[in-house]
Amino acid sequence: MKKIYVLNGPNLNLLGKREPHVYGQASLQDLIQGLEKCAKELGIVISSYQSNHEGDIIDRLHEANEKKYEGVILNPGAFTHYSYAIRDAIAGIDIPVVEIHLSNVHARESFRRESVTAPVSIGQISGFGFYGYHMALHALLERIKGEQIHE
Repeated sequence: MKKIYVLNGPNLNLLGKREPHVYGQASLQDLIQGLEKCAKELGIVISSYQSNHEGDIIDRLHEANEKKYEGVILNPGAFTHYSYAIRDAIAGIDIPVVEIHLSNVHARESFRRESVTAPVSIGQISGFGFYGYHMALHALLERIKGEQIHE
Protein backbone atom coordinates (compact mmCIF):
# COMPACT_ATOMS: atom_id res chain seq x y z
CA MET A 1 0.00 0.00 0.00
CA LYS A 2 1.30 3.46 -0.91
CA LYS A 3 2.21 5.83 1.94
CA ILE A 4 2.02 9.64 1.85
CA TYR A 5 3.28 11.98 4.55
CA VAL A 6 1.21 15.13 5.24
CA LEU A 7 3.21 17.88 6.93
CA ASN A 8 1.66 21.10 8.19
CA GLY A 9 3.71 24.04 9.35
CA PRO A 10 3.30 26.96 11.71
CA ASN A 11 -0.08 28.10 12.95
CA LEU A 12 -2.03 25.39 11.13
CA ASN A 13 -2.86 23.98 14.56
CA LEU A 14 -5.05 27.10 14.87
CA LEU A 15 -7.32 26.20 11.95
CA GLY A 16 -10.92 27.00 12.80
CA LYS A 17 -9.81 29.71 15.24
CA ARG A 18 -7.30 31.84 13.31
CA GLU A 19 -8.77 34.14 10.67
CA PRO A 20 -11.81 31.97 9.90
CA HIS A 21 -12.76 34.40 7.11
CA VAL A 22 -9.56 33.28 5.34
CA TYR A 23 -9.07 29.69 6.49
CA GLY A 24 -12.60 28.56 7.37
CA GLN A 25 -14.26 27.19 10.49
CA ALA A 26 -12.96 23.61 10.39
CA SER A 27 -10.01 22.38 12.45
CA LEU A 28 -6.76 20.68 11.45
CA GLN A 29 -8.24 17.46 12.82
CA ASP A 30 -11.22 17.91 10.46
CA LEU A 31 -8.83 18.39 7.55
CA ILE A 32 -6.84 15.25 8.37
CA GLN A 33 -9.96 13.13 8.92
CA GLY A 34 -11.33 14.13 5.52
CA LEU A 35 -8.01 13.46 3.86
CA GLU A 36 -7.73 10.05 5.54
CA LYS A 37 -11.14 9.13 4.12
CA CYS A 38 -10.06 10.23 0.63
CA ALA A 39 -6.77 8.33 0.96
CA LYS A 40 -8.53 5.16 2.05
CA GLU A 41 -10.77 5.32 -1.03
CA LEU A 42 -7.63 5.60 -3.17
CA GLY A 43 -5.86 2.74 -1.39
CA ILE A 44 -3.31 5.06 0.23
CA VAL A 45 -2.22 5.37 3.85
CA ILE A 46 -1.34 8.81 5.16
CA SER A 47 0.62 9.86 8.20
CA SER A 48 0.31 13.45 9.36
CA TYR A 49 2.30 15.83 11.50
CA GLN A 50 2.07 19.51 12.39
CA SER A 51 4.78 21.68 13.89
CA ASN A 52 5.43 25.34 14.53
CA HIS A 53 9.18 24.65 14.43
CA GLU A 54 11.32 24.72 11.30
CA GLY A 55 13.73 22.00 12.42
CA ASP A 56 10.87 19.60 13.18
CA ILE A 57 9.58 19.97 9.62
CA ILE A 58 13.06 19.36 8.22
CA ASP A 59 13.44 16.25 10.39
CA ARG A 60 10.06 14.94 9.21
CA LEU A 61 10.98 15.49 5.55
CA HIS A 62 14.14 13.45 6.11
CA GLU A 63 12.13 10.82 7.97
CA ALA A 64 9.61 10.55 5.13
CA ASN A 65 12.44 9.81 2.75
CA GLU A 66 14.11 7.28 5.07
CA LYS A 67 10.89 5.46 5.92
CA LYS A 68 10.11 5.07 2.22
CA TYR A 69 7.03 7.19 1.88
CA GLU A 70 6.11 7.66 -1.76
CA GLY A 71 5.54 11.41 -1.40
CA VAL A 72 4.86 14.39 0.84
CA ILE A 73 2.09 16.96 0.96
CA LEU A 74 3.59 20.00 2.65
CA ASN A 75 1.94 23.18 3.83
CA PRO A 76 4.98 25.10 5.05
CA GLY A 77 2.91 28.06 6.24
CA ALA A 78 4.99 31.21 6.61
CA PHE A 79 8.19 29.16 6.14
CA THR A 80 7.21 29.12 2.47
CA HIS A 81 8.55 32.62 2.03
CA TYR A 82 11.95 32.44 3.69
CA SER A 83 13.04 28.98 4.85
CA TYR A 84 16.00 28.04 2.72
CA ALA A 85 16.59 25.21 5.20
CA ILE A 86 13.22 23.60 4.35
CA ARG A 87 13.88 24.32 0.67
CA ASP A 88 17.20 22.46 0.91
CA ALA A 89 15.56 19.57 2.79
CA ILE A 90 13.02 19.15 -0.03
CA ALA A 91 15.80 19.29 -2.62
CA GLY A 92 17.78 16.73 -0.64
CA ILE A 93 15.19 13.96 -0.54
CA ASP A 94 14.31 11.48 -3.26
CA ILE A 95 10.52 11.62 -3.05
CA PRO A 96 8.12 14.14 -4.61
CA VAL A 97 6.72 17.00 -2.55
CA VAL A 98 3.58 18.99 -3.34
CA GLU A 99 3.41 22.42 -1.72
CA ILE A 100 -0.10 23.28 -0.56
CA HIS A 101 -1.78 26.43 0.77
CA LEU A 102 -5.38 26.76 1.91
CA SER A 103 -5.78 30.34 0.72
CA ASN A 104 -4.84 31.83 -2.63
CA VAL A 105 -1.47 33.24 -1.62
CA HIS A 106 -1.27 35.22 -4.86
CA ALA A 107 -4.41 37.20 -3.96
CA ARG A 108 -3.13 38.19 -0.52
CA GLU A 109 -0.27 40.31 0.80
CA SER A 110 2.63 40.72 -1.60
CA PHE A 111 5.12 38.91 0.67
CA ARG A 112 3.00 35.74 0.38
CA ARG A 113 3.49 35.56 -3.38
CA GLU A 114 7.12 34.47 -3.18
CA SER A 115 7.84 30.83 -2.38
CA VAL A 116 11.35 29.54 -1.86
CA THR A 117 10.03 25.98 -1.55
CA ALA A 118 7.92 25.79 -4.74
CA PRO A 119 10.89 25.57 -7.13
CA VAL A 120 12.01 22.29 -5.53
CA SER A 121 8.48 20.86 -5.23
CA ILE A 122 6.71 19.07 -8.08
CA GLY A 123 3.91 21.61 -7.88
CA GLN A 124 2.05 24.14 -5.80
CA ILE A 125 -1.67 24.17 -5.05
CA SER A 126 -3.26 27.19 -3.42
CA GLY A 127 -6.66 28.70 -2.89
CA PHE A 128 -8.86 25.60 -2.74
CA GLY A 129 -9.10 25.19 1.02
CA PHE A 130 -9.16 21.64 2.32
CA TYR A 131 -9.92 20.33 -1.17
CA GLY A 132 -6.42 21.40 -2.21
CA TYR A 133 -5.03 18.60 -0.03
CA HIS A 134 -7.22 16.12 -1.89
CA MET A 135 -5.93 17.53 -5.18
CA ALA A 136 -2.37 17.11 -3.91
CA LEU A 137 -3.09 13.49 -2.96
CA HIS A 138 -4.40 12.76 -6.46
CA ALA A 139 -1.42 14.55 -8.05
CA LEU A 140 1.05 12.52 -5.99
CA LEU A 141 -0.73 9.30 -6.86
CA GLU A 142 -0.48 10.12 -10.57
CA ARG A 143 3.21 10.95 -10.18
CA ILE A 144 3.85 7.72 -8.29
CA LYS A 145 2.10 5.71 -11.02
CA GLY A 146 4.39 7.40 -13.51
CA GLU A 147 1.51 8.91 -15.47
CA GLN A 148 2.78 12.44 -14.98
CA ILE A 149 6.27 12.53 -16.39
CA HIS A 150 7.00 16.24 -16.72
CA GLU A 151 8.69 18.23 -13.97
